[in-house]
Amino acid sequence: MGQPHGVGIVGLGVILDAYLATLAEHPGIRVAAVADLDASRAEAVAARLPGSRASSVDELLASDDVETVLDLTTPGAHAQIALACARSGKNHYGEKPLAATLADSRAVVEAGVQAGVGLGCAPDTVLGTGVQTARAVVDAGLVGRPTAAVATWVSAGHEAWHPHPDFYYLPGGGPLLDMGPYYLTSLVHLLGPVVAVTGSAGRLRDTRTIGSGPRAGEVIPVEVATHVAGTLEHADGAISTVTMSFDAPGTRARPIEVYGEEGSVSVPDPNTFGGDVELLTRGGTSWETVAPRAGFVDSSRGVGLLEMVGAAGLGDAPAQARASGAVGLHVMEVMTGLLDSASSGRRTQISSAPARPDLVPLTAAATWRGLS
Repeated sequence: MGQPHGVGIVGLGVILDAYLATLAEHPGIRVAAVADLDASRAEAVAARLPGSRASSVDELLASDDVETVLDLTTPGAHAQIALACARSGKNHYGEKPLAATLADSRAVVEAGVQAGVGLGCAPDTVLGTGVQTARAVVDAGLVGRPTAAVATWVSAGHEAWHPHPDFYYLPGGGPLLDMGPYYLTSLVHLLGPVVAVTGSAGRLRDTRTIGSGPRAGEVIPVEVATHVAGTLEHADGAISTVTMSFDAPGTRARPIEVYGEEGSVSVPDPNTFGGDVELLTRGGTSWETVAPRAGFVDSSRGVGLLEMVGAAGLGDAPAQARASGAVGLHVMEVMTGLLDSASSGRRTQISSAPARPDLVPLTAAATWRGLS
């Protein structure tokens, strides 16, 4: 595998440990430096990672041994870090969304292209055996020609458990921007890019009450739509229907279903990497579980970065990562388009048109972990 690929991590919050479970002991990766607004936190994380050092963001970006920056900052900082990476000639792989706004997302993609650096974007959950096996079922023609899909996520809202839920209910928040990337990215992998959207949106109430933590009982404002529904028109003709809501206790609907002329496939929770894929074919009387046939087995957050830099056992770094900035931009445009359509009452055209990402071949955990 040669010398380990040098990674610098910016932003060391709650999601960090999920990434370190994938990256910290991978023989093809060396976490060279870590940075956080809280310098003491950076020192503590560096002490856990042999060969790593705490640094400022500027020092990390100037470091010769950092080739790729893993950006785990809050969404409002994603564009700033990504643009700085482009100026520094470093790859950028960031948490979702690609940036906080569509304009910033476009700027990030353009800067990466101009600089000739890699650009990746979560969620990489869609690269696990759950979504990828469903994708393989569709590609194999087991549902016939795909005609439609339904994606549903329903929750009562995060204020019941989150001690500081304010940002979920302010511009840039809401159920669509929070959870939509998992579902919409999955639909792009399953059915290809989207050419137009039509949306509707509503807000159940103008305030929410924090239910836990030191601020329990505090009333916070709601400034965004808390229920968004819409249709996506895919380039190949399929039509997806999506519902993302903070306005009900839950749902028994399957997370995603894809329908075709000859069958239907049930897709597991796209916020996880695995789960059962089930297939119902024309004339069948029951749903049958499909054994994993594609995707990174037992994968976890960070596998998208591994694939982007050529450390996931699939060969050299690809020209276009499967968890790419291009797909991240497209998903942001689709989400923005749904909200714009809801506001205007008109169908919204989508201008970005990324290639449908390649199917991930069934890849054993030992392979993508660099152990075989």
